[in-house]
Amino acid sequence: MNHLSTLASQACGLSTSHLASYANVFIHSAIQRDLLALSEAAKQAGFTFCIASAHRDFHRQCLIWNNKAQGLRPVLNSQNEPVDLSLLTPQARVHAIMLYSALPGASRHHFGTDLDVYASNCLPAGQKLQLEPWEYEQGGPFAELNDWLSLHLAEFGFFRPYQRYQGGVAAEPWHISHRLSAAGMMKAVNVEILAEVIGSHDVAAKHTILEMLPTLYSQYIGNICE
Repeated sequence: MNHLSTLASQACGLSTSHLASYANVFIHSAIQRDLLALSEAAKQAGFTFCIASAHRDFHRQCLIWNNKAQGLRPVLNSQNEPVDLSLLTPQARVHAIMLYSALPGASRHHFGTDLDVYASNCLPAGQKLQLEPWEYEQGGPFAELNDWLSLHLAEFGFFRPYQRYQGGVAAEPWHISHRLSAAGMMKAVNVEILAEVIGSHDVAAKHTILEMLPTLYSQYIGNICE
């Protein structure tokens, strides 16, 4: 993979040269100032702004994917119920996993521009963070944070690429993205690059993925809430 451009290597999770350390995670160095400003504004609004997940490299994403594809980790449907992959066609298995888990090489968490966020002071004592939509809906512990993010994210250059379900990735109200920096990374992620990256690694269901890749790219990777 040495002939991949630096940007493509970064965008596909194979290089960490674009990252900087921030609050015990790694983020794209270009978003530090805006992220700090967002965090400070959230603090002023009464939220202890925390990052549950930031950069995730290719190999970590591949482990998640392979464990799900091989039945070692649960795959859930839109009702949060386990899916029996053995009952599905190879193509349907890929779609089932991609509802909540990106292809290795195609996760926006590779960019370092995308973060899963919550407010630790809003989580009831003894309750574990789930990162499930109900937590951010009315009556959930992060409902007020959700409303605040909706009003203020754009002021700091962020948006929510999976704010609602639109036929691809399930709604993820906790997932925020730095619009300008993520767009720059996204320019390096296309079907041809992904085919090369996935084809060169031990990715479960590789052959099925490669056959489906143009459709998967359109339905899940390029399909975001602008």
